[in-house]
Amino acid sequence: MKAFLIDRYGKKETGRIAQMPEPELRDDEVLVKVQAVGVNVLDAKIKSGEFKLILPYRMPLVLGHDVAGVVLKVGPSVRQFKPGDEVYARPDDFRIGAFAEFIAVKEASLAPKPINLSMEEAASIPLVALTAWQALVEAAKLKKGQKVFIQAGSGGVGTIAIQLAKHLGAIVATTTSTNNVEWVKALGADVVIDYKTQDFATELNDYDVVLNSLGNDELKK
Repeated sequence: MKAFLIDRYGKKETGRIAQMPEPELRDDEVLVKVQAVGVNVLDAKIKSGEFKLILPYRMPLVLGHDVAGVVLKVGPSVRQFKPGDEVYARPDDFRIGAFAEFIAVKEASLAPKPINLSMEEAASIPLVALTAWQALVEAAKLKKGQKVFIQAGSGGVGTIAIQLAKHLGAIVATTTSTNNVEWVKALGADVVIDYKTQDFATELNDYDVVLNSLGNDELKK
């Protein structure tokens, strides 16, 4: 199969397209024919070597953490999927590789693609949506009526986090640039801080949860 891969870590590493063996299918995995993928900051950070101590991948490495596609075949212990199913996923660490024609994904990490989403739309969701869920639901345990401040509301995680927080019944504040103020309001933000003209540290107070996705200076504020 064709795949886009890197041969070494490095910020200047450009990668290449090459022929790779089709992934070996484990008993609990599903082989997916890739239709669309998402490109994330995580891919760039792994490529540059920033995560090599906690995610020591072997080279050559096929990147890609978001995928949507069609099931080709399933492992003998798989029960929820069959060939022809449209699916999407965030493959597990050490089983990434969406930048290819095929990828093997653990059954537990795969979900049916929503019928109202295109393949491209579905492929944009898994990593950012799981990040928002893990932060707001699993870590912060956000409750109805609480106030949550979500930084960078027009970014990948931010756009999902705003909608998830509103679904949970929270009051949402966010930051964005002037051009995206109406966009994040449409997503459900109750309070919008234009970071080009306002400082959230002087505008907001008494918030229960902050989802910080920016640098240390912002975290201190």
